[in-house]
Amino acid sequence: MIILVVNAGSSSLKYQLINMDDESVIAKGNCDRIGIDGHISHKTFDGRKFEQDCSFPTHTEAFEKLVETLTTGDAAVIKSMSEISAVGHRIVQGADVFDRSVLVTEEIIDKIDDLRELAPVHNHGHALALRACTKVIPEGTPQVVVFDTAFHQTMPPKAYMFGLPYEDYEKLHVRKYGFHGTSHRFVSAALAKAMGRDIKDLKIVSCHLGNGSSITAVDGGKSVDTTMGFTPLDGVIMGTRSGAVDPSAVTYVASKHGFTPEEMSEYLNKKSGFLGISGVSSDNRDIIAASNEGNKRAALVNEMLTYEIKKYIGGFAAAMNGLDAVLFTGGIGENEALVRKMACEDMDFLGIKLDDKINESTRGETIRISSPDSKVEVWIVPTNEELLIARDTLALISK
Repeated sequence: MIILVVNAGSSSLKYQLINMDDESVIAKGNCDRIGIDGHISHKTFDGRKFEQDCSFPTHTEAFEKLVETLTTGDAAVIKSMSEISAVGHRIVQGADVFDRSVLVTEEIIDKIDDLRELAPVHNHGHALALRACTKVIPEGTPQVVVFDTAFHQTMPPKAYMFGLPYEDYEKLHVRKYGFHGTSHRFVSAALAKAMGRDIKDLKIVSCHLGNGSSITAVDGGKSVDTTMGFTPLDGVIMGTRSGAVDPSAVTYVASKHGFTPEEMSEYLNKKSGFLGISGVSSDNRDIIAASNEGNKRAALVNEMLTYEIKKYIGGFAAAMNGLDAVLFTGGIGENEALVRKMACEDMDFLGIKLDDKINESTRGETIRISSPDSKVEVWIVPTNEELLIARDTLALISK
């Protein structure tokens, strides 16, 4: 059975074609710069590549090019779209409307679009992509939507409520939603399997660290708290996002710069974080390189990031009344030994001890990096959100 997994943004459409018989990737690519000029990059499982500048006025043209690339030319992998059993879509914001993956209907698309105010960069693009996909795939091909926020719908009110008047929650739906849920769900389940334990018996702190980062407390397989909040801006410092900031500091800076709310949002989301503190880059690899060359502001970025990770590990251990494992995933979490080391050092009181040799020599594979006498196990677990989306899609269409 073959499933197409789609991750659509406002101006991009990333995809993977997955053979669910062995969960192998047949092909993957990206239709980029939708609504601007357009470009497609495509790669097959056997190393064939295809790139082309295209005209993508809307998501429909991008999907049409996707279909053409999969089925015709030197980089084709299937003869027709009738070979695809279903399409699975990643949706960023499901709010408190969706607590699980669902089959797509016109009503579901409307509900996703209705949530666009809560994720203006993403949800309207998702809705456009869903309608565009419906136009180009064979009639009757089922589609499934998998929500980033759904995994966090198990958080209790004490974890997701803000200290604003209750009416703002009732009327404006202002609360913590959490994000990266698809990744946290995948890696926590993969960790339990690697440990040979039932996830229902585990208390895990999952650290998804990349250009966007979030940390989640997973108790018995369920999210009970997470760092990202009403939007993905909250929590730890990130590539260009500030992370948690005193709201009074936000209003003070906005007034001093004369920013509108939209300009202040841009400042916090795209000009802060690693980039704003270091003045060097939003990429952690550049930050570490600059730090090694003696750049004190770059060194401060890693100190801030790892200090915040350390605090959340301790805080979430307290919230869960225990801790069995910490896992690192995402581009930074899987590949940057220094960040993992700094986040876990001086945590002996909590029972965390790294094996420095294994930690420093490992990247991008599922492996335990804590020492044999560490009471809390520490692991690297590569994430695979596309595979989880494909699995959810298969499970729903099989019903």
